[in-house]
Amino acid sequence: MRIWVTRTDGEATANRLRALGHAPLTAPVLQSRALPGEIDLKGVTALAFTSRNGVRAFAERSTRRDLKVFTVGEGTAGAAREAGFTSIRSADGDVGALVRLISRERPGLVLHPAAADPARDLARLLVLKGVQACSHAVYETIALPLADAVGAALQADPTELDAILVHSPRGAEQVAALIGASPVAADLEAFCISRAAAAPLKKLNLKAIHVAEFPNEASLLKLLEP
Repeated sequence: MRIWVTRTDGEATANRLRALGHAPLTAPVLQSRALPGEIDLKGVTALAFTSRNGVRAFAERSTRRDLKVFTVGEGTAGAAREAGFTSIRSADGDVGALVRLISRERPGLVLHPAAADPARDLARLLVLKGVQACSHAVYETIALPLADAVGAALQADPTELDAILVHSPRGAEQVAALIGASPVAADLEAFCISRAAAAPLKKLNLKAIHVAEFPNEASLLKLLEP
């Protein structure tokens, strides 16, 4: 199957798809940009990361690696290890799973190094569970135009793409914006990491939308196993 990988830093995902016998086309629809400024860590005892972009942006602005780290999934945990953190717990799921993990651990004051416009307010969700939490915007997300390679594949006759791989609601929104008017959408299937990531695609006339049983990449790629 010829699959458009829409996530940022999608090469590792593309390699996993090749191992399954698929032909990936890696072309992200979003780009992250770190924001400047100092991060106030006074009283903070733990960090909660919901993306690899958050890890990298925080690591660019702070040398602190002694704090306990909680991550939404294994990909983000891997980025935290690469950045030099050593005490890492992964929820291996979605933001809801991360909230449950942190609520059980009660690690003190938790800082969420977040996007400027996060899909969900993690700090607020934690506070509602009785956990001390705050957030700090460390990066912003920028929508990208349709990559030339993807445009050419969609315009080919017959279409040279079979499916789209979507890892986030924000990514799905941009995919919908980029191909919403394309008549070839009806020839494409979408494979989504969660129901939230699938929701923006329902407005398109796609051939099919598949949702992973669990909100992680392992479950997502299981949909594509031969």
